[in-house]
Amino acid sequence: MENVVIIAKVQIKEPHISEVFKELSLLHEQTHLHDKGCIQYDLHKDFNSNNTYTFVETWEDQSYLDEHEKKEHFLKCINNIEDKLESFEINKLEQMRI
Repeated sequence: MENVVIIAKVQIKEPHISEVFKELSLLHEQTHLHDKGCIQYDLHKDFNSNNTYTFVETWEDQSYLDEHEKKEHFLKCINNIEDKLESFEINKLEQMRI
């Protein structure tokens, strides 16, 4: 099975930027420590928007991504930030081998 690439973009409501950034940073740290099959899990800040962050993730296959989405650190982060976001967009991509 091919690698799965996730582009997850969050736009944070202005009053919650610092709080949500801390949650995203913790998720980043915990994912690197505890999630098998994670090839890449990088957090990026948008140059043009102070409240927009994007995760770029690469997983060995869908089963590892499924496991990640069931982990306590992932579920806790989602629960803690969901009402503090303007928008949340996830693109799931299949990496092409050319």
